[in-house]
Amino acid sequence: MTENSGTSGSTPSRRQVLLAGTAALGAAALTTTGLGTAASAQPGAGAPLRSPFTLGVASGDPLPNGVVLWTRLAVDPLAENGLGGMPDRVVPVQWQVAEDEGFRKVVASGTEQARPESAHSVHVELTTLNPATEYYYRFRVGSELSPVGRTRTAPRFGAQLDRFSFAFASCQNFPVGHFSAYSHMVREDLDLVAFLGDYIYESGSKGTIGRPHAPAHETFDLADYRTRHAQYKTDPDLQAAHAAFPWVVVFDDHEVENNWAADRSQPDAEPDQDPAVFRKRRTDAFQAYYENMPLRETQHAWGANMRLYRRLTFGNLVDFHLLDTRQYRDFQDQDKRLDPERTILGAEQRNWLLRNLGGRTARWNVLAQQVFFSQRDFTAGDEDSFSDDAWDNYVAERNLVRDRMAKASNPVVITGDVHANYVCDVKADFDDPASATVATELVGTSITSNGNGVEQNPGDAVQLAENPHIKFINRHRGYVRNTITHSAWTADFRVLDYVETPGSPIRDRARFVIDDGRPGAKLV
Repeated sequence: MTENSGTSGSTPSRRQVLLAGTAALGAAALTTTGLGTAASAQPGAGAPLRSPFTLGVASGDPLPNGVVLWTRLAVDPLAENGLGGMPDRVVPVQWQVAEDEGFRKVVASGTEQARPESAHSVHVELTTLNPATEYYYRFRVGSELSPVGRTRTAPRFGAQLDRFSFAFASCQNFPVGHFSAYSHMVREDLDLVAFLGDYIYESGSKGTIGRPHAPAHETFDLADYRTRHAQYKTDPDLQAAHAAFPWVVVFDDHEVENNWAADRSQPDAEPDQDPAVFRKRRTDAFQAYYENMPLRETQHAWGANMRLYRRLTFGNLVDFHLLDTRQYRDFQDQDKRLDPERTILGAEQRNWLLRNLGGRTARWNVLAQQVFFSQRDFTAGDEDSFSDDAWDNYVAERNLVRDRMAKASNPVVITGDVHANYVCDVKADFDDPASATVATELVGTSITSNGNGVEQNPGDAVQLAENPHIKFINRHRGYVRNTITHSAWTADFRVLDYVETPGSPIRDRARFVIDDGRPGAKLV
């Protein structure tokens, strides 16, 4: 089911052929399935739109009875006002869901209104589909037909599930690399993709590979963020991965600004140091994020607030606890890292997580989150130094979550942010290597951030020596593929040789297995 090597130009998979073939069916096929003719699609709506689906399609947050379907209309994706070249009017968007790639067995259809105040984005929340079922979907505006997406609903709650496969990824910086990892991901046999933050970067970087950021300055207002999201969505490999699988997404810092915390901007010379000014920036960033992601209405941004944390369940096998470690945290401060009152989750989210982990859970329990969870001392010898942006800066709360995880079934933390692959044993006491291992942390590298990548940095030998619970470090680019059964979790660290030019092959750098009932990963 998986290729160990190949390039973006290699022979397409069956799924790619099916999706491409379905997209080519055209609007005429829709007339046979109850949506009417192209001419009647939007009477009196003004001049017809040409090529409005430049940003592709996506689905997300699968439940047993449905998923979210997404698209955003843009005839000129990089228009400086952030509105994608769209007219200042409501545009009806028809949608279809079918059991087959030829759309002969349509099971749901309807019309949503794409509104200019939402950058003509569309979020369709389906609630009448069958559990554990593969579906195909598409959109239409007038005579224009979108690409076809493939999605899958979750199994019934508590249903017996023998196998679940997903990939997780993070940190895709457009100017520093090509998103070639996704050209390989679409060939995988996956039920889900989890994206753990830094979907866009806020800088005005030009890079050196011919993919400069648009707009050509740091993003500060709503138009900037809308344009930046649109630019990333124009990448064909990213579009293909969204169309191939349902995604679950959480943000980290760069969707707003590097290292922001709650109402505070990072300490620099930018004009948003006033908390009120930064909240306006955060409000704009959150709105654009929602408009460009397959999220439910419950995740809609309301001003500077966005309820992103949530739980998704896949039968009796896997529970995903999707966390937000950015919006509610105390500001980074090394001098206060041991303060028992400090929080990275905020009281409400923390209580929600502890309550969920303390109740009925699936066989495997995933904390899908952004920043490094395990202790990471960077300095050799008796001196210590830690990241102030990770859980090391919020020690008491980490210990509380760790202790509750220890009582749950098979806890696994999946993490992004650091542009490197890591495997860690989560210890009952990180300062005592002989203490019990209570969970496992799998950290995934970036899609492109930090460029081509290397096997290890010079300082990694110090990390491995000072932190014996860290079992593996690698700094190539790629993603982590995970296959979960009742007996084991298998994590394959899939890495690219390069990203600064397109077409890199992919290979399995390492495989780790976590056995049911035995926390900690072993290299196989």
